[in-house]
Amino acid sequence: MADTHHRKTLLGVFVTGGAALGLGIIISFGHMRLFTPTREAVVIFQSSINGLSLGAPVTFRGVKVGSVQNIKLSFDPQDYKAYIPVTITLDPDQVHVVDGSNKNSPVDVNKLIANGLHAELNMQSFVTGQYNINLDFDKNAPRNLHPRIATLPEIPVRLSDVEKLRTSLGQIPFNKIADRADNTLASANLLLASLNKDLPPLISSLKTTSDDSHQTLTVTTEAIRNLQTKLDATLIHLDTLLETSNSQLNSRGEDLHKTLVSATKTLDSLQGMLSPRSVDRANMDAALRDIAAAAASLRGFAGDVERNPQLLLMGRRK
Repeated sequence: MADTHHRKTLLGVFVTGGAALGLGIIISFGHMRLFTPTREAVVIFQSSINGLSLGAPVTFRGVKVGSVQNIKLSFDPQDYKAYIPVTITLDPDQVHVVDGSNKNSPVDVNKLIANGLHAELNMQSFVTGQYNINLDFDKNAPRNLHPRIATLPEIPVRLSDVEKLRTSLGQIPFNKIADRADNTLASANLLLASLNKDLPPLISSLKTTSDDSHQTLTVTTEAIRNLQTKLDATLIHLDTLLETSNSQLNSRGEDLHKTLVSATKTLDSLQGMLSPRSVDRANMDAALRDIAAAAASLRGFAGDVERNPQLLLMGRRK
């Protein structure tokens, strides 16, 4: 009886000690949890989440803070749109927040969302095409919430760089580009066909023109050579003529000098004779006056004879 009571006492002490130890551990480490008291949140996507699977990591700037717990599809009959709520679990042991007293303080998801926490799809590997959910603060990003669908704290979604690229690629009119490419190729084919038709005659014409040009160039070159030969002979002849002229001028130089001296003297004599005060000029003037008087007498006699022809037989009466 005593042994049984002793065993019950030991068991009670053991259970009480274990409970006290567990409570001490909770009290010691519970203040270090970031996401307490809320450990679950929902991220609602409208675009495709292909590549995101259950158990995919949830990261904060690359540091794992949780994982994807549930993925489902919701349809809202009011706006006829489909939504994809993704439930994530957040591990409170991964991130710690320190307050001003150098003690870790718990922060719940709602406070983080109020301070700009957003979620985005992030590609883990281009090879496997697997995605994860990355969390970060962005107060400038829009907060599109869905209170009719979310039953847990909702983390707003923002487009990642990959999704922005995918959206941009989706807006590119590939069909129109393909049609334009087809039209361009068709035009190119028509142009090639036209070139194949027109180029041979054109090439033949160019070859003929080239041959004619070559022949013309040959004839022109030969004519220039002949002309150069004739010009050379003409220049030689001119050189000989100039040398002969120089020789003749040199040999006749003295005779020319004498002729010029004689001509100068003759001009001087003529100038002396024509001078108003010279005797020769006076004699010439007197002779000219006499000749003029004789001519006047002859004109008068001729007039008298014309009026009276008998003067030639009888003479003029005095």
